[in-house]
Amino acid sequence: MAEARDDTPSPRGPDRAAERTSGRPRRAGWFSKIAPGVRKLVKPKVSDTPENLWVKCPDTGEMIYRPDLEAALWVTPAGRHMRIGPELRFRYTFDRGAFEAIEMPRVFDDPLQFTDGKPYLERLASARKTTGEHDAMQAGVGRISDTPAVILVQDFAFMGGSLGMAAGEGFVAAAKAAVERDAPMVAFVAAGGARMQEARTTLAIQDLKIAKLPYVVVLTDPTTGGVTASYAMLGDVHLAEPGALIGFAGPRVIEQTIRETLPAGFQRSEYLVEKGMVDRVTPRQELPLVLGSILKTLMMGRARARAA
Repeated sequence: MAEARDDTPSPRGPDRAAERTSGRPRRAGWFSKIAPGVRKLVKPKVSDTPENLWVKCPDTGEMIYRPDLEAALWVTPAGRHMRIGPELRFRYTFDRGAFEAIEMPRVFDDPLQFTDGKPYLERLASARKTTGEHDAMQAGVGRISDTPAVILVQDFAFMGGSLGMAAGEGFVAAAKAAVERDAPMVAFVAAGGARMQEARTTLAIQDLKIAKLPYVVVLTDPTTGGVTASYAMLGDVHLAEPGALIGFAGPRVIEQTIRETLPAGFQRSEYLVEKGMVDRVTPRQELPLVLGSILKTLMMGRARARAA
């Protein structure tokens, strides 16, 4: 029996059937009808499309429109305080985002000629290229709720915010600037640990105490290792952003060591404020006002002394 054939004309016109049998390429869609010269003018460029327009929430997997996230100071609808660098910290904390940068000292990059499968100088070069910064510490001086202050920010994006010689010297420089300006110091800390021990940071805090200047620490996610065992826990007041991981060894290492399951929320800022390790958990949006109130209160005696 002969195979049945459908000779019904195509609903899009008789030329469609001809194209199917002619072997000529089909030109589909309204865009193909535009003259080539005009087509070049209206064809969108890939480079015109913004990159990273959507950001995935680490907690819920929700895709968040980037401008909305920026307007919320990089706090997701689920409450996750995402990691931010020095530039945004300064902008969010100083009055009107105005500040003067404090130059960070330069040190020998690799006095020990260290390697751990990859030369240390290569790791430094990679971190500098990624962040555009020389090392993990950045500092600035400005006003917080009209109170003069020095802010130091530890950038987790730079080798996990790890403490090395340059970072330690940056901390010392910020503390020295605070003493010279008779201003309190606020440290936003974030680190996966220390590249090397740096005792001068604790000596710099002593200089602040001798000058009777407040030293306030804001613990952000994550603050761990040698940094927690050092200047991160030597403040006069310790604030923490919600949900921040704070501790010395990580939860997995502790569980493997003690062979027990840790309590829910262990080493998170909310758990630690209950145990007295943190004074207050403060959302990012509230930090400028809270810091301003704390600094003004702690500096009140010095203000009265100047007025007398």
